[in-house]
Amino acid sequence: MNIVETSGLSKTYRSGLFKRSIVHALTEVSLSVRKGEIFGLLGPNGAGKTTFVKILLSIVHPTQGEATVAGEKLGSPSIRERSGYLPENHRYPAFLTGLQTLIFFGSLNGMRGKALADRAHQLLELVGLQDWKKVKIKRYSKGMLQRLGLAQALLNDPDLLFLDEPTDGVDPVGRKEIRDLLTSLRNQDKTIFLNSHLLSEVEMISDRVAILNKGKVLKIGTIAELTSKQIEYELLLDRSLDDSIIEKLRPHLLSLNVEGKKLVIAVETNVELNTSIDILRSKGILIESMAQKRTTLEDSFIDLIQREATS
Repeated sequence: MNIVETSGLSKTYRSGLFKRSIVHALTEVSLSVRKGEIFGLLGPNGAGKTTFVKILLSIVHPTQGEATVAGEKLGSPSIRERSGYLPENHRYPAFLTGLQTLIFFGSLNGMRGKALADRAHQLLELVGLQDWKKVKIKRYSKGMLQRLGLAQALLNDPDLLFLDEPTDGVDPVGRKEIRDLLTSLRNQDKTIFLNSHLLSEVEMISDRVAILNKGKVLKIGTIAELTSKQIEYELLLDRSLDDSIIEKLRPHLLSLNVEGKKLVIAVETNVELNTSIDILRSKGILIESMAQKRTTLEDSFIDLIQREATS
């Protein structure tokens, strides 16, 4: 079941002197997000990621196109009731404590009394701020503010969670704890939009990813689909190869690179890999180590953005 569906979603702004310049923040974005998945939204600064999320939450209205969220058309109050949002660079009143902040925002959401107090305590413990609940947030570090922001986004137990840079400023242990929390929420059938510049974080937990640039969707797919290229292996041999062995290997490989005793090969299937190993062994060459090289999400992201820039 898809919890988000967009079709031809576009947003333009007018800027400059007398509003004569037109900025295309989004251009015909069409995608779907399944219920209960972590969906990564990636792109360089100004790609349209935040605009897209704000349109889904009806904070910004589209210039054209259509979208439904949880079966409701854009603008329906129930969308916000069922959503949690952690914006980038969020700000809270510095004179409030962590507990007071959650109670304040919970009251804005219509929560009251003991149920709100219990929920606030529960979330502070969940994000690791229980010992800081009575401390004014002007004393909070950037990482602690991120944790508090995540707790605020979870106050209404949302079905959809929109997170803009949730681990920004968080230490490595804290990032691991947040990843574990998001995975737990996914296991509860909640849907999470994750916008982050830390591509390694997105790669670890996202089910699918959309890459945006200049307001357009360049690619959508699973991590495996976005990072799958030819299969590469790095072999460390007991000696350097002579030209005759290299020529025997070439017909079986997509590519071959020799650096002293190191051999990097690309193959289509494991058949070509094993054929190459047989050739090496038949020449009395020992393989001291072998490791598969994998393209990371960051590699694919940079490659896609660079190719788009030169096209």
